[in-house]
This record gives sequence, C-alpha cells and structure tokens, in this order.
Amino acid sequence: MTAARPESALLAPGWTGSPAARATDDDAYLRALLDAEAALTRAQEALGAAPEGAGAAVTAAACGDFDVCSLAERARGGGNPVIPLVADLTEAVGTVYGPYVHRGATSQDIMDTATMLVAARALEPVLADLGRTQAALARLAAGHRDTAMAARTLTQHAVPTTFGLKAAGWRSLVLDARDRITAVRDSLPAQLGGAGGTAAAFTSYGVRDATALTTAYAREVGLAAPVLPWHALRTPVADLAGCLAFTAGALGKLAADVLLLGRTEIAEVAEGGAGGSSAMPHKANPVRSTLIAAAARRAPQLAATLYGSLVAQDERPAGAWHAEWEPLRDLLRLVGGAARDAVELTEGLRVDADAMRANLGLTHGLVVSERLSAELSGLLGRARARELLTGLARRAYTENRPLAELLAEEPETADADLDELTDPARYTGSAGVLTDRALERR
Repeated sequence: MTAARPESALLAPGWTGSPAARATDDDAYLRALLDAEAALTRAQEALGAAPEGAGAAVTAAACGDFDVCSLAERARGGGNPVIPLVADLTEAVGTVYGPYVHRGATSQDIMDTATMLVAARALEPVLADLGRTQAALARLAAGHRDTAMAARTLTQHAVPTTFGLKAAGWRSLVLDARDRITAVRDSLPAQLGGAGGTAAAFTSYGVRDATALTTAYAREVGLAAPVLPWHALRTPVADLAGCLAFTAGALGKLAADVLLLGRTEIAEVAEGGAGGSSAMPHKANPVRSTLIAAAARRAPQLAATLYGSLVAQDERPAGAWHAEWEPLRDLLRLVGGAARDAVELTEGLRVDADAMRANLGLTHGLVVSERLSAELSGLLGRARARELLTGLARRAYTENRPLAELLAEEPETADADLDELTDPARYTGSAGVLTDRALERR
C-alpha cells in the first residue's frame, strides 16, 4: 500500500497524533475498503458461490501496494473511491480469480462496510481513554468526598457542596458516554444489498440464500449482520453521530468546569501539565481543557450533518450518503482527541482544597444563609428570621464582617449553635452519600 502524503493537521492540535487520528486516516480507510472487498469474496466462497482459493487470492492481493493518492484523484470519476479500487484490486488478483472481486456488490456496500470498520476501530482507543478518565475521576471523587466548596448556580455562589460530588458527576457523564459508545460499537452493521437493496445479483451469481451471505459477510468483517440493507436507512450513522456528539458534550462539561475553577481569581483546580504563553511567561494555560472545549463546540454541528443524511431518497441516495464521509471522520477524530486529552487532564488535575475553603468565605458566610433561614425560622418565626438575616446580610457586606460574628452579637440567636450553623463544611447535605452511591457504578 503506497501511503498518501501525511496530513499535517496544523490546525488540529486537539486530535493530531491520537490513536483515533491514525485509525481514520486515508491509509486506515483504504485498509478498511480492502478488508471489506476481501471479506466479500471469502463469504461467497464459503457459500459455494466462488471457487476454492478465490477468497485467499483476493485477501492476499488486498495486502499489496495501492496508491492512495491515485485512488483519491480517480474517485472523482465515479464519485467514490471504491470504483477505482475495484479496478486496481481486480488487476492485482489476476485473471483466474479477478472476476470474483466485488461480485454482485455495489460501491455503497463496500463504502458503508468500510466506514463501519473504521468507526469500530477508532472507537476502541476512545473507550480505553474513557476507561482511564473515569478511573481518575473515581479517585478524585473518593479522595475529596468531603472537601467542601461553593456550588455555583447562574454563575453565583449558592450553597456549599463538595468537590467529591462534582467529580462524581463528571464521572457519571463519562460512564454514560462509555455505555452509549459501547452499545453503538457493538451494533455497527455490515452493508450488503447490491445495486437496489434486493441482493438480486448475488443470487444470479450462485448464492442460494442472500441473507445467509449477509450473515457470512458480517462474520468475515467482524460487524453485526443487518436485518435489511440500509443504503437509505441511515440509522447506524445517526447512532454514531449521537453517541459521539454526546461524548464530546460530556467531556466538554468537565472541561468547562475546569476552565472556570482554574481561573486565576478562583484557582480551585489546575491542570497538571498546563501550557505556556508566547507572550506572557507567568501564564500556565489550561490547554487540555481548552482543546476538549473546542471539540465540544464543533461536534453538534458535525452530528447535525449526519442526522440530516437520514433524509435519504429512493433506495440509494444521491448526496446524502456522500455527505456523511468527512463529517463522520471529523467527529471520530474530535472525540478521539478529546478522550485522549481527558485522560491527561483528569490524571494530572491538581485540587486546591484550601482555595475552595477560602472561596467559601467570599460571601462573608452568606453561603449558608439557606440553612440559617430554615433553622432560625423555627427559633424566631419565619418573618422575623427573614428580617434579621436580610439586615445582617447587608451589614456583612457594608461592614466587611463575617455573618457568624454579626449573629453572635444578636440576643435573639444567643441560644443557637452558631459554630455548627455557620460552618459551610457542615452544610453539604447528602453530598457524601451521593458521591458514595455514584462510585458504586462500574
């Protein structure tokens, strides 16, 4: 196989050099196309529709040299790379077994099957990276089960929570992504329907049962056997779009939180391998989170294109099928890169519990006002408790004094356990229990 000129990926630092990039490059796609063609001949031979030795001959020829650049240029003639590849492969096989290359198939059979093979191969390293990410997040969640920090709602401090619960939430999304990808990967089907989805040509070439050929073909390529040819029924591609876009968004949520919590003025977390700045030596940029966030922003639009291809007319569509190839590859690469970066991000994430505790005091203790309102209502009545807390909240800011100190000066609260009531770390609700429960999931 003559390799194409390597893609530089100058503008794609998020996925360049990743396993997903290698699994989706032109050489990998060509390998999948050749695997699909060789498997078809082997399946026909197994059912007696090709002579003994045909499968081995085509398989051996498929391991030879094929010029990717030439195939790409000649693909313009028929609109896809399968047509020139069949010509080259037939020539490589030779006159004896050459007629059994691609026999009965249509270009979309091979292209769709190869696309599913590429996707299955690209998803394996993604799943491995998601496994490492969830393990790192499990360690963070367990290690910081009771590390109090401010929960933020609509960008503002709300009530105390724990970093353990936040990390457990990130992990839950990663596990959701893992489960979705696993289900889709296990269901990726081969494609075999012939010119119009009836498999008529296969029976003309001696296949007694076309459904048996589909089963044999799927077994040869290691994909699921479809119930129907899906030339114009694009569920497999839509399923890929959905699980990949979800995964990008799940990792994007993690990245977005790290970007927020890592701001200089917050500094509750930091990337372990932060990048530098070309102009400002003091900066340690959150590069991994930035690249994950970028992938998450692009993924939905790519998925939208793939969902749009569900509107595929007739038995084999013009344009809808062709529109899938590049967006799907881009999506596989983006998610593969994001999953790789998520491993580095989570395994190296630094957590500053002291900064979290200090930031809990930014509202002068008002972060526990919800608890105080409930507790003091029982002591003073709801109206008086609200009036007292509203006034003290105003004074806490204008006098720059802790709410606990102001409460201690009020005769009405002399009998209250203010140390207990005003300590944010003692008002994290069921965060610890929820974290424990989340960590039971495997």
